[in-house]
Amino acid sequence: QVQLVESGGGLVQAGGSLRLSCAASGRTFSTYAMGWFRQAPGKERSFVAAISWNRGRTYYADSVKGRFTISRDNAKNTVYLQMISLKPEDTAVYYCAAAQNVGMVVAGGVDYWGQGTQVTVSS
Repeated sequence: QVQLVESGGGLVQAGGSLRLSCAASGRTFSTYAMGWFRQAPGKERSFVAAISWNRGRTYYADSVKGRFTISRDNAKNTVYLQMISLKPEDTAVYYCAAAQNVGMVVAGGVDYWGQGTQVTVSS
């Protein structure tokens, strides 16, 4: 079992930055690929970024490439999402996710979800 708890969301002006964190419980965290998804009001949950268990591979949605960076610290059981140049369309609830491999994260085949953290970008 892996439990995920996100933090770091909030209200920021367009062009600003935020860093989301996802703290994971469980001794097997380092074996899971991790990712971030988001869900805006009235829209389906969508993929944002993913990272393999050994940080060797990262993947991003086209809408966030060059602005968002996913990273992880296996010693701290934590995955991060650094977001810069935020836009109002980035407003959403952001969810942390864990899966057996990075391909499954990208495909949405997630084993564990966090509860989400709200990010609001004002124009």
